[in-house]
Amino acid sequence: MAGKIVLVTGGARSGKSGFAEKYVAGLGENVVYIATAQIYDQEMELRVRLHQERRPADWQTIEAPFAVEKHLAGICGRQAVLLDCLTIYISNLLLSYDFGQTNAETRHQAVMKAIDRLMAAARASDATVVIVSNEVGMGIVPENALAREFRDLAGKANQKVAAWADEVYLTVSGLAINIKPLALRLPKEV
Repeated sequence: MAGKIVLVTGGARSGKSGFAEKYVAGLGENVVYIATAQIYDQEMELRVRLHQERRPADWQTIEAPFAVEKHLAGICGRQAVLLDCLTIYISNLLLSYDFGQTNAETRHQAVMKAIDRLMAAARASDATVVIVSNEVGMGIVPENALAREFRDLAGKANQKVAAWADEVYLTVSGLAINIKPLALRLPKEV
């Protein structure tokens, strides 16, 4: 039996993670939480701790700042996987490059290939895979090149994940709306 892919997206503090946690909790007791965050400062340490305190003790946690697809492929016999979050994963991948030795196009292609591998592993899984991601493209245009590169990569990755996903939820002010059924389907070629 094939699982399904669910994308939960929204702005900062919109309720994405809380909704995703409730969603997977409703699927059964057998949950794996894949955490992509790396702790670099006190603020991130506090955010991680709050997420940890919210999670049920019986959930298995995998710390995976890189190669998430390998961890996902190795998960067997689970009903649900919660990946939190895709945008931090993209940030980890982007910042792993030597910016003096690579150009934006090379980094873009490499990150998008990593997203392709992640989505192939999610599709091959028997579990319901819930992916949390930030919607970062609704604000002002960032003033520095790295922030613009990240914003563009996150936007393209979210589009790719949404295309693969069976369900896509947009969270706003703590409310989640399943937007995939509302999407206008256009022909691939115009």
